[in-house]
Amino acid sequence: MKIDEIKKNAFAMPYHSPSGLKMDYVFKNREYLIISYESDIEILQQMVPEPLKVTSAIVKFEFMKMPDAYGFGSFCESGQVIEVEYEGKKGLYSHAMYLNDLAPIAAGREIWGFPKKFGSPSLEIDVDTLVGRLKYNSVDVAIGTMAYKYISQDLHAVKQSLEQTPNYLLKIIPHANGREASVCQLVRYFLNNVVVHGAWAGPARLQLFEHVLAPVTDLPIKRVIGGNHIIADLTLGFGDVIYDYLK
Repeated sequence: MKIDEIKKNAFAMPYHSPSGLKMDYVFKNREYLIISYESDIEILQQMVPEPLKVTSAIVKFEFMKMPDAYGFGSFCESGQVIEVEYEGKKGLYSHAMYLNDLAPIAAGREIWGFPKKFGSPSLEIDVDTLVGRLKYNSVDVAIGTMAYKYISQDLHAVKQSLEQTPNYLLKIIPHANGREASVCQLVRYFLNNVVVHGAWAGPARLQLFEHVLAPVTDLPIKRVIGGNHIIADLTLGFGDVIYDYLK
């Protein structure tokens, strides 16, 4: 390969067959179980990078089923999101994510900086209960339950919230010298082209279990607030760098 050819075509790893592609990442019938809980605001402040500000003690634990993800296929995902503020606007900071598909792990980390690790999440209906479960290898890490389709929500309001809420990520890529970061950026992205097929609220419960390599209990539960169940189509928008820690 010529140097000019590499400069022109290089985008993601590996060069000849990258996990991340130059395409619109569309998700059809993406299903969310989001359980909101109150945690310790002092702990959250230690976990969230400046210049973001923690605005409340609320953490959202998400279980997601993605049966039709363009470029990625079908997979499930789970993780924790913290409510934050940047320049006076409220948003969400992704603290941890676990999923069972290598391509979106690699592409998500390389392009946006999603904090993704391999895990075994699931989201299923168990008779009258929506059940989200996260395992790390063979060990239960989180179990969430919500009453199935109790209270219908305003679909337009849910659409606006999904599209208008900025999402933040701390993107880190290590230097080849193994001593420092080559990239360390605060990234912001939005969800686009959202079509909400259904949205419900209801009572929920959440259990978190200690695990050294999936430390979800680092954001402890003080009180579970409630659950939201959403089914929607959307496009994952590309991000922009709002702060570069190395400059």
